[in-house]
This record gives sequence, structure tokens and C-alpha cells, in this order.
Amino acid sequence: MNLKDLYINFFVSKGHKQIPSAPVVPENDPSVLFNTAGMQPLIPYLMGQAHPYGTRLCDYQKCIRTNDLDEVGDTFHHTFFEMLGNWSLGDYFKEEAISWSFEFLTKVLNIPVERLAVTVFAGNEIIEMDDFSYNKWLSLGIKKERIVKTSKDNFWIAGETGPCGPDSEMFYWRSNDPIPEKFDVDDSRWVEIWNDVFMGYEKKSDGSVVELPKKNVDTGMGVERVTAILEGVNDNYQSSIWKDVIDLICNIANVNYDEEHQRSIRIIADHLRTSVFILADYSGIIPSNTDQGYILRRLIRRAIRHAKSLNIDLTSNFEVEIAKLIIDKYKNYYKELEDNKDIVLNELTKEKEKFTKTLEKGLKEFEKVSTKDIDGQTAFHLFDTYGFPLELTVELANEKGLKVDIQGYNDKFKEHQNLSRTASQGKFKGGLAGNSVIETKYHTATHLLNAALKKVIGPDTHQRGSNITDERMRFDFNCDHKLTDEEKNKCEELVNKWINEGLDVRVEEMSKSEALASGAECMFIEKYPDIVTVYTIGDNVSKELCGGPHVKNTKEIGHFHIIKEEASSAGVRRIKAKID
Repeated sequence: MNLKDLYINFFVSKGHKQIPSAPVVPENDPSVLFNTAGMQPLIPYLMGQAHPYGTRLCDYQKCIRTNDLDEVGDTFHHTFFEMLGNWSLGDYFKEEAISWSFEFLTKVLNIPVERLAVTVFAGNEIIEMDDFSYNKWLSLGIKKERIVKTSKDNFWIAGETGPCGPDSEMFYWRSNDPIPEKFDVDDSRWVEIWNDVFMGYEKKSDGSVVELPKKNVDTGMGVERVTAILEGVNDNYQSSIWKDVIDLICNIANVNYDEEHQRSIRIIADHLRTSVFILADYSGIIPSNTDQGYILRRLIRRAIRHAKSLNIDLTSNFEVEIAKLIIDKYKNYYKELEDNKDIVLNELTKEKEKFTKTLEKGLKEFEKVSTKDIDGQTAFHLFDTYGFPLELTVELANEKGLKVDIQGYNDKFKEHQNLSRTASQGKFKGGLAGNSVIETKYHTATHLLNAALKKVIGPDTHQRGSNITDERMRFDFNCDHKLTDEEKNKCEELVNKWINEGLDVRVEEMSKSEALASGAECMFIEKYPDIVTVYTIGDNVSKELCGGPHVKNTKEIGHFHIIKEEASSAGVRRIKAKID
């Protein structure tokens, strides 16, 4: 039995309900492009909304992080990873959370106590030291020399305000060296494997911190890291999660997994796995030059560049072979991989073929500029426009006896990163600070727009995605034509009519089958649990499965105005709108 099954079975035995993994693309959360942690899809419930499955939950969640993309290629960085989590929503607290963490690690995973160490919150000027956690770990058999009190990283809050609290991190001695008596958090041989966050406080906008009447527990354990630890390998890519994928790449490239080739092999394995999960997601992301589609394109193209560096024949179907293996490994846990298998394989091949042509153009461009030493601006242009990594430019230059201004390239690259970071800060701010009053209004407005489009264009029109900020809403829907001015005006008029009528917005919980039988609309039914939340606007204006939040009456929304209507992708249109 693998780690995911062991974890879920254990927490179900402790009264938890398993909830389905949310999609990799978060619904109605503009703060991030992808779900980056197990707790992210649960933000409304950590904020106080009742969860249809109750107060004890557990799951394995698909996560994607691209903030350290350039680090992928070492032994432990991944863009896609699975996070195990268990939650208490105002139910149990530190006593049970710590006891069960210890029991799972030592009794289920059979990790020797002497290989474990923990940190606890040391306190600060506002909140006292977490004596309870310290004493609990001592009572379970962790020696005091293996418990470090620290305030450095042991107080958790996502964003500037909201639920927060001390956490207790668990570490494993990942080395064959003798285990030191005293735990040193700065010794890299101690590897963090699990984190229990005790959200017992709320930080207000004025900076004050108050105790919460209902206290939550949020935990996180990374599948890839813990699997490698349990299997005794110091390279995550040599664990059972990756071994067969790595072996297949080595076989295709006819190379060994050695120092010369490891980085490229790892990047191909990691990036193609992430690309498979993005393409299979029910949100319908495909390679493009914006948002999630841009990240996807970059991942696929980076994998192809490294395939070329291993002399893999780019006209072969190497990407399909690898993708099929990844799909087979995970399809029993994530049914969208099987459901959308054809989309995954087709899009990977299309993007490979498109980029291969770009790569050829880049080689021709290199020939034009390689009559002399290559300056940093030119080297960066080859990377930014044609996907040439610096090492490829250097390699080609060396063959011609030319030098490359590596420092100049690095300066340009850093400048590019800073611009990207600035442009993306709204996308990646993360945390519990979303769902403001204005965003809640926009959220309800998307339901009204969806209902209006069904009346104006036809009942087969459905939402394909949405993105909301506190400044505007973006709504994607299936449609085979550009909307006429008359169609846009009709949609706008209908939405404003419903707003002005002051329609009540009702919320109720029911089984998924009951919701569908009642005529409730939903995007990607497969992602929803068996018990769902349904929002109804008016008597028969709109009825949708949704996680919320929404206004209580449409009068609260304000005036709705369509700014722009444009193509999003093949067969999908996009409306951008504002409310005043």
C-alpha cells in the first residue's frame, strides 16, 4: 500500500472524511494561477463557512508551484507535487493533531523515534510560547534536545490578515551519519516532513491579533519527499514515484542516469508530469501566451530543449510514451487523466511540433548573429524569443571559437524576472486575504452573466472558466462566434435587470445527484464531492453548484458593464466586465 492510501486510511479511522482533490486550477481565486498547497481549496471553510463533509477532513491534493522553476533539475525540486493533509474545522486541536502525527509517523510508517525532531513556536511580543505543543511532544517520547523553540518560521499566516497561529514542524534525519543528540534546524541533514498548523488566532487589519472562538488545524505532508525518505534514497528521482519514468527517458535517449545527464533527465520527467496534469485538468488549459497557458507552454518547451540536449529524436513520439506512462501511474487516483487522455497527448505533440520549428528558426538566427562574440542582449534575445537556454548558446558559440557575455545575459535575465515578478504580484499574493466585498459581488455577477448568455446565445452555452479580482471579472464560455454588439447589449441589459430586481440569493446543501436532478448548472461535475453547495438566484434565473461566496441579494452588486469580448481559445470566448 502506498503512502497516499496509508495516510487516508489512517485519518478515516480517526473520524475524518476523505474529500476529493481539487483541480490544479483554482476556481474563483485570482490570487494564484494554480493550487499551491493542500489548504488552498479549503480557504472558505477555514474562514468559517460550513463544509458539507463536516469538521474532520483529509485528502491528497494536486499542487503546482513554479516560483522556483529554475531550481528544478536538482534532487528534490518539483513543479507538480502531491500534498497530504488533514483538517479540523473547529473540532479537535493540538492534543489530537500532535498525537495522531506521532502515531502515523512511528506506528504506521514505522519511523524510529530517534530519527525524529520537532520545532515549536517560541513566542513573540504578542503571543506566548506554545508550551502545550512542547510538553505534548515530550510526553510522546521526543527528547528535549530534539525539540527546538523558535519564532523564525513557526508562526503561520497566509496573506496580511486572517486566521493564523503557531505551527509545529516535524523533521527526519536523512543521512547515514551518526544522529546527533541535539537537533540543529540549520543542519540540512534534518529534513522537514510534516507541518501541523494551529490556527487559533485572527490577525486584524489594524495589526492586532485576537483569539478565535473556533480553532482550526491545518496540516501538510509532501508525498514525494516522504516517499524518498521511506525508501532510503537521497535523490527524490530515484524513489518509486519517479524510477520508471527516469528509466524510460534513459532508454529513449540511450544514456545513463549519471552526473552528465541527470539534470536534463530530471527536468524532462518533472516538466512532462506537470504538463500532463495541467492538460488533463477539467479547466481546459492548453498552451498559450497568457496565465496558466503560458506556464504550460514554458514547461513543455523546456522539456523539449532538454530532450534535444540528450539527442532525443524530436520527430519521434517520445513525449507521448512518457505521458502515457505518467497517466497509467496516476489514473486510479485522478480519473481526469483517463478522461482527457487524448487531449493530453494531442496537445503535447502539437506544442512539440510548433516549438521544434521555432527551435530551427532560432538556429538560423544564431547563424546570423554569430559572426562575432555574442553580447548579453543578443544571448537573452535568443532565449526569450527562440527558447535558447544560455548553455545552448554557449555551446554553439564555443564550436565557432566565440565568447558569450554571460554576466550581461544574467543581468538581462534578472531584469526580466523582476518585471515578471512585478507584473505577477497580484497573481501570486496567495493566502486568505481574498474574497473581499467587491470580489464577492463579482462572483455573483458571473452567475448572472452565465444565465444571460444561455438566454441570448442558447441553452448549450456553459462556463469554461473565470477569474476575479477586485477591479474586474473575466468569464470564459463556449461559443463558436464573436458576439455581435446586439448580443453583448442584451447580455448586459439582462444582468442589470436582474440586479435591479433585487433577487434573493439562496444557498443549500444536497447530494450531487439531487443537485443535478434539480437542474443545477455546474462546470466540471467530476471535481465535486458527493455533497455539494447549490446557490439559487431568484425563482428561476440561476441555479449553480458553487463553493461561494455570494451576496445575499442582487441589489448589492451595482451596475454591470461589459468592457470587452474576445477569443480565449478554439471554440471559447472571453468577456471582461466591471461593476460600478
